[in-house]
Amino acid sequence: MKRISRFIAVAGALAFAIGGTLSAQGKSAAARPAQHAAMAHPSNAQPKPAEQHDSFRGIAAKLGTPSDALENSYQAAKQANPKLTRGQFVSANMVAHNLGSTNPAITTQAILNGLQSGKSLGQTLQALGLSEKEADAAERQAKRDAAAAQRAAGPENSQKPATP
Repeated sequence: MKRISRFIAVAGALAFAIGGTLSAQGKSAAARPAQHAAMAHPSNAQPKPAEQHDSFRGIAAKLGTPSDALENSYQAAKQANPKLTRGQFVSANMVAHNLGSTNPAITTQAILNGLQSGKSLGQTLQALGLSEKEADAAERQAKRDAAAAQRAAGPENSQKPATP
């Protein structure tokens, strides 16, 4: 019985000493909020400048333009419309490339202007004279062409273009 009493007394004194130390330091460990380390999310990682430059290589080859010129055009368009995504830019260029010869009103700049005004790619194409069915077909073809160009550029350019 003496041993149990001593054990309880020692445990109580130890608890008192630890509690006094923690209260002297401010908040107790239990009252402090847990700190979480920031996690790196690969899907949110921004491409390095060289990777970003190379990400236009396949599309640029399909369009017959240098990839650095396409990158510069994207940066200029992004300045004019901060909400513009890379996928929207690629789609605008592919649609203009595919349809520009048969419909001169459909240019990359006309499409980018429509996107900047808040319209979708389909709405912009309809405003430029295509039917809803033609606009949908043009969007699908642009996505297929962009994906094929990206695959042709090689595995190091596997960055998937965002959909508009």
